[in-house]
Amino acid sequence: MLKLKIILASTREGRKGPAVAQWITEVAMADARFETELVDLKAVNLPFLDEPNHPRLRKYTHDHTKAWSAVVDSADAFVFVMPEYNYGYTAPLKNAIDFVFHEWQNKPVGLVSYGGVSGGLRATQLLKPVLTAVQLTVAGEVPIPFFQNFIGKEGVFKPNEVLEKAAPRMLDGIAKWAEVLGAMRAK
Repeated sequence: MLKLKIILASTREGRKGPAVAQWITEVAMADARFETELVDLKAVNLPFLDEPNHPRLRKYTHDHTKAWSAVVDSADAFVFVMPEYNYGYTAPLKNAIDFVFHEWQNKPVGLVSYGGVSGGLRATQLLKPVLTAVQLTVAGEVPIPFFQNFIGKEGVFKPNEVLEKAAPRMLDGIAKWAEVLGAMRAK
């Protein structure tokens, strides 16, 4: 069983990301290939990068970094649930990526982005060079345009037929890449 960490990248007050993250978490939990855990960057509460040593050295001095390293290191794959802010991705997501280096390497990531007309695709395009730098492989994407239309009064995300088909396809890509990349990590 693959250990899948779903990372919620929005941390602001009034955020809608938890509804989107809960939806994709439930989809992943229903897939027998994955042991799924939702990780909320707001709860992780990493400070702005404060380690004195470069992350490639793995000489962490702070407990919060050691704890974050353990979370990332324990995963076989990730899904980033991310809003688009001003055509970009969130600062907390960039900060969380930058805190560690080796722990990300040779693992697949799915991108569930949400926003207005672009569905967060502008943010994912900006994020991809960063993911390449830490050797994460994008295994699939689920952009959600006008995501507010899918969140009811009770705050629950209700996907349409397109999203219901897209999420399992992304998980298929993650599972396939996890097998290939897992063999690379084992060497």
